[in-house]
Order: sequence, then structure tokens, then C-alpha cells
Amino acid sequence: MVGHQDCTMEEATRDSHTPKLWRETLTAPAPFADETSCQCQAPHEKLTIAQARLGTPVDRPVRVYADGIFDLFHSGHARALMQAKTLFPNSYLLVGVCSDDLTHKFKGFTVMNEAERYEALRHCRYVDEVIRDAPWTLTPEFLEKHKIDFVAHDDIPYSSAGSDDVYKHIKEAGMFVPTQRTEGISTSDIITRIVRDYDVYARRNLQRGYTAKELNVSFINEKKYRFQNQVDKMKEKVKNVEERSKEFVNRVEEKSHDLIQKWEEKSREFIGNFLELFGPDGAWKQMFQERSSRMLQALSPKQSPVSSPTRSRSPSRSPSPTFSWLPNKASPPSSPKAASASISSMSEGDEDEK
Repeated sequence: MVGHQDCTMEEATRDSHTPKLWRETLTAPAPFADETSCQCQAPHEKLTIAQARLGTPVDRPVRVYADGIFDLFHSGHARALMQAKTLFPNSYLLVGVCSDDLTHKFKGFTVMNEAERYEALRHCRYVDEVIRDAPWTLTPEFLEKHKIDFVAHDDIPYSSAGSDDVYKHIKEAGMFVPTQRTEGISTSDIITRIVRDYDVYARRNLQRGYTAKELNVSFINEKKYRFQNQVDKMKEKVKNVEERSKEFVNRVEEKSHDLIQKWEEKSREFIGNFLELFGPDGAWKQMFQERSSRMLQALSPKQSPVSSPTRSRSPSRSPSPTFSWLPNKASPPSSPKAASASISSMSEGDEDEK
């Protein structure tokens, strides 16, 4: 197939009439057109788009050509080449890259030089061959030399080199196949970002070791950028301290919240236990009342029942018969009233005995 692919051949089945299959493995960058030659073994006959889409023999791939500047090679370039490569089932993609002289003349100055742009294309997985110093406008001689079947490009008219559309004659010949542009990405957009944030990138490269001379920066601007870098470092340190302080405060708040919650739980538990002991119906009051009643019972004497037959008997009497009604000789009555009272008490005791 192509110079940058190692092709090994093996039989697919036992049938000798079955076509041989090619196992292709990418092992090196795509070759340059001036270092190889067209390897189409079948006669190069004119194909229509319908025939190409139906498929062609293995040894007759559809040769698709895409060209461009490809400065600052990006995903939009890669997607366009992917579309060109997958337009047909069996295709071979040739990519033409314009030189610096031609590009600076018709389009403007480039960031990457032509050698860098060539190498970028060689390492794109969709590219089979790179044509250096490609023409700005395609000629029949160029198309015949590289046996190009179709040209792939977006369908927007490309006005340049005094023409309203440099692909107009390709479209009229039925050799143009459109691809879609990728919105949001282009070389001009990337350059605009760099120009817009020039100071940022200049400071970035100074910080990485580039000299002011290499960056084409004046002495004053160099000092300004370095001072701004120092200020940014201080801001970053302050920001880090603030973030750490916020983290510390958040941790303290979380711990404080946990402590307050635990304290509230313990407080509720303590108040509940206190009310159970010392409340209006608490256990301490009941226990106090029980102990008070026991003390009152222990201090107050027990009274004899009213119906007891020995209620009027004197506790000083002995079981043996005595003559208590007789006056005590040792202690005579101190007065007539005491004597009469003694006699009356004795008479009452005699009546009870009767």
C-alpha cells in the first residue's frame, strides 16, 4: 500500500481463489511525495463519486487530496483530514502543505515554519502521504502527476490570488467533495487568544527562564512583569492562608456544633433525672414522706384499745393482792382535800372490783 505502513500478506481461507488480505500497521510517519511514487498498480481510470462510494479494488484506492497551511496544527485540522480519509471505503489521502514563501505572499505570516508544518502533518494518523510546497491553485498538471481523483475541502468559497474561489474549476470538473468545518477552533482563534493575553504569556515565559531578549520585551516591561509575578505569588500565598483559615474555622464550627449538641443532650438528660428525683411527684419526695411518717410513728406512743378490760388498772399494781386503799403510813396526806381525794379514788376502785 504505502511507504509508512508495513504490509504482511496472509491467506484468509483454504480456497486459492479467495483474495489476499493485507494487515496494515502504522510504524512510521507518512512519507513525502517526492520520496516515493504512486503505488497504484491498477490502471488509473477516471472515477465518479458514485463509483468511489460503492468501493474500489484493494489495489486501486480512491486518491483524495486535501491542502492547506496547517499552522499551529489543531483538532479542527485533524477532523477535516479524518473526514477526507473516510469519504470512501477504500481511500488514500494525500495532503498538500504550502511553503512559507507562498503562504506569506497570499495569506500572511505563520507561527510555525514550513518544516515544522510538514512534520506535524506526517504524524497525523489519517495522512498517507505529504506533498511539500503544494501549489496555491491546483493545475491539471499537478492533478495528473499525483493521480488525484477528488479534492476535499469545506464548501465555503475560498477567495484568494485574484479569484473568488480557488476551487471553482475543481467543482465544475466534478472532482470536489465537501467536508465540514469545526466551529470554535482555528489558527486565527488561537493567535487571538495569545495576543489578547500577551502580558500573561510574557510573564509566564519569563518565569520559566526565557530572557527578555528572547521574548522581545523591553527592560522596563521586564521589570514590570517580574514585579507582577512577585505580586501574584504573594496573592497566591494570601489566598492559601485564607483557604486554610476558612478550613480551620469550618472545622471549629463543626466541632462546636457537635459539642453544643452533646451538651444539650446531656442537659436534657440531667434535667430529666433531676425532675424524677426532686419534682412534685419525684422519688425523693415520696422517700422523704415515707421516712417522715416512720419517724412520727417511732416518736408517738401507741394507745391501748378502748375496749380493753384492764384500761383502769394501775400499771404499778403487782399480781399479788395488796391493800392499796389503805393510806400510806410513810406519806400521810398533806391536806384535807388530798385525803378526801384519796378516799374517793379508793372507793371507785372498790366499786370496779365489785
